Amino acid sequence: MNESSRLFAEAFRDPALAQCLLRSIERRATRPMRLMEVCGTHTMAIFRHGIRALLPSNLTLLSGPGCPVCVTDTQEIDAFIALSQREDVIVATFGDLIRVPGSYTSLQKESAEGADVRVVYSAMDAVQLARERPDKTVVFLGVGFETTAPTIAAAVLAAREMGLANFCVYSAHKTVPAALSALMANPAVKIDGFLLPGHVSVIIGLNAYRDFFQAHGIPCVVGGFEPLDILQAVDLLVAQIDAGTPALANGYPRAVTADGNQRARAVLAQVFTACDARWRGLGPIPGSGLAIRPELARYDAAQRFQIAVVEMPPPKGCACGEILIGARTPPQCPLFRKRCTPMDPVGPCMVSSEGTCAAYYRYHDANGTG
Repeated sequence: MNESSRLFAEAFRDPALAQCLLRSIERRATRPMRLMEVCGTHTMAIFRHGIRALLPSNLTLLSGPGCPVCVTDTQEIDAFIALSQREDVIVATFGDLIRVPGSYTSLQKESAEGADVRVVYSAMDAVQLARERPDKTVVFLGVGFETTAPTIAAAVLAAREMGLANFCVYSAHKTVPAALSALMANPAVKIDGFLLPGHVSVIIGLNAYRDFFQAHGIPCVVGGFEPLDILQAVDLLVAQIDAGTPALANGYPRAVTADGNQRARAVLAQVFTACDARWRGLGPIPGSGLAIRPELARYDAAQRFQIAVVEMPPPKGCACGEILIGARTPPQCPLFRKRCTPMDPVGPCMVSSEGTCAAYYRYHDANGTG
């Protein structure tokens, strides 16, 4: 077995099935097709296993707005930083967010200057921190999609149960289905099919995309994250496009159901309500955010602190916004591998472990052709 065959066998637990799927895709991809994955975990899996290189040259995989940290708007990052600069506040956050640049600085830089910024592994860690530090208000930075939002909702309910007055959440959560409609409305983006996110779909279920599919009639397949899962989802999408029979299909039935995790959705509904939200790259999208309900306003950091920040333009030359909607690829950004590297990122797409620029930097060669 040569090195190429060995690597292929290691990546795919059933190499024969993988070869069958690749032949099926090649047979049906009879014209240029552009598929977008809208999940950062998909993006990293596709790069890590070299899936792009296995597909026909006329089949393009685009990385969409599936990285939670990446789509967080600069104004929200600036608000997080402003909170960290308050002496009466401890900011608790997941690790990816700490290095994301705001307009002038980052949470990491503020921490180096003395701000109390703590990296936690869960929202409940932040609740525990609030119990231990009654002299400070602990603000958890709520960033993410429907996957992480239920755990943060549960933390709010736990804080209420404990009677903690010094815990709150700054909610910058966003929901996936509304972003799909915004992508379809963007004239700069040409998409023939969507590889829908597996983790999000475990929570919201296949039916959460029903309105979007009925409105746009574009092929949609929920996919898992193993290499075979991704090939199967791509094969389903290519078959739909080739036959001209768009459908909303579940390619991840071992984890995703029609209605999702109803307990998680109930917790979400108990704490959050839909609101308008700004997305990096997509701008404002009505009803695409999650705000803490008015009856839980004491746990809403945005209401408690009324942080006002000035809207600033993105860094000159940074193409993060265009990369997030599939209009450009990282090698087409003039800063990629030059001013913008994982050690000194200019935009969040280079920071996050799910960011497209980080994936290109790690898995492609210096020309972006790996």
